[in-house]
Parts: sequence; structure tokens; C-alpha cells
Amino acid sequence: MAEKRTFKDVARHIIFDSNTVPSKLFDLALIGAITLSVLVVMLDSVEPFHRAYGMAFVMLEWGFTLIFTIEYLLRLYVASSRLRYARSFFGIIDLLAILPTYFSVFVPGAQYFLVMRFFRVLRIFRLLKLVTFVREADFVTASIRASGRKIMVFLFFVLVMVCIVGSIMYMIEGPENGFRSIPESIYWAIVTVTTVGYGDISPQTVSGRMLASLLMIVGYSIIAVPTGIVSAEMTSMQNRRAQKHFCPTCPLAVHDDDALYCRYCGGLLVNKRNVQ
Repeated sequence: MAEKRTFKDVARHIIFDSNTVPSKLFDLALIGAITLSVLVVMLDSVEPFHRAYGMAFVMLEWGFTLIFTIEYLLRLYVASSRLRYARSFFGIIDLLAILPTYFSVFVPGAQYFLVMRFFRVLRIFRLLKLVTFVREADFVTASIRASGRKIMVFLFFVLVMVCIVGSIMYMIEGPENGFRSIPESIYWAIVTVTTVGYGDISPQTVSGRMLASLLMIVGYSIIAVPTGIVSAEMTSMQNRRAQKHFCPTCPLAVHDDDALYCRYCGGLLVNKRNVQ
């Protein structure tokens, strides 16, 4: 005799699984509700729509918030580990998706933070079983983390450079040409080196324009550096994945295909096929 399933078991299967028709329909309905709720928030920020349909938007928003609140509480109830779900990425996003509406009662305008509900649409990865994309996202994240120190050193160098250039530009141009302080001159240097160029401050003297031109040229090379750092790290990690053997002591080292011993510690290399 088959074991009778409780409401909690059925609800957990529908909410957290995606292999059956009911669970897929639930995910599709949820994504549709998320999209509509974000659209309501966006339209409410448009002044003509707000004047004409403001009250309707408020009612719709509270309706969506109540639905998502019930869904969040239901997820907590049926989750195998409530603490794990509450602390997970989707658990935090689910909570942040409902809090702004309640905060708007005390802080006017807080409801516009509800556009973060679009993060919940990421559940479509689970619905469509795009596990490969998730793995690749993890690979990119790991590459960025591995490049973190190099990028931080590079950003520190850029920060020092814009401070120096901003100070020099302040001495060259001065307040009479719009460079009223060193911090404002540093702001100009940051805008210039990133090739944004708002145009609210611009050098007027020949020396200032020469320095600005040099900074613009340097800016083009600076933009490519972080990309090159991350790309090199991704290539290195890909090589580590593809190599046939590895060192138990130095697992991150890259070795030649015909190598027998680690080039760093001298230890015997282990064949990946034998380990698997």
C-alpha cells in the first residue's frame, strides 16, 4: 500500500521541484506574477500614469505583495531546512521582494525598490534546467575571485594616479577655470580616465589640455587591463581543468602533459582518470 502523502510533502514537491507539470506551472505562474508586479512599479513611477491610475497601482501592488508573502511563508513551512532556505540566495531575494511594500508605509517611496523582484526571475534557470549556464556562472565567479588581488592592486594604482593628476590639474587651471578644489579636480580626472567625459568641467589652458589629452589616451589602455586579468585567470583555470594529471600538494599548478613530477614541490603527479 502506498504511503499517503501529506500536504507538506505535496507543497514541497510543487514549490521546490521542477520535474512535474504542477511544479512547472507553479514556476511559470510565479514568473508571470513577478513580471507583472515589476511592470506595475515601473508604470507607477511615470507621472501621467501615477495621476490617472495611482490608486489602482497601489491596490495591485499590495495584492502582489500579499501573494508573495504567502508564498514566502509557505516556502519556509515546507522547506526541509528553514534556516538554510532563509539564508540562501533565493531565500534572501524572496524576502527582499516583499519588504519594500511594508516599509513604504513608514518611508514613502520605498516601494520603488520592488524592482529587485526581477532577481526572482532567475528561477527560470531551474525551470528550464539550464544547469550548464549555472556551472559556467560559477566558473566566471571563481575566475573573478582568483583575480581579486590583482584587480585591487590595479585599482589602487588608478586611484593614486587620478589623485596626482587631479592635484596637478588644480594647480594648472585653478578655481577661475572651474577647478575649485582638489576633490573636484580628482572627480574630473576620474571622469576623464574612464572616458565618460560629462563636460561639466574642462581645462582651458594649453597645459591643462595637454594633460587631459594624455589622461584620455591612458584611459583607453586602463579600461582593458581588468578584462585582461580576468581573461588570463579564466584561461589558467580552464587549463587546470583540461590537464591530465595534478599534484596533490599543489592542486592549482599547471603541468605539461608528459610531466611525471610537480615542477614546484617535486611530488609525484596523480593521473585524474585513476582518481576518478
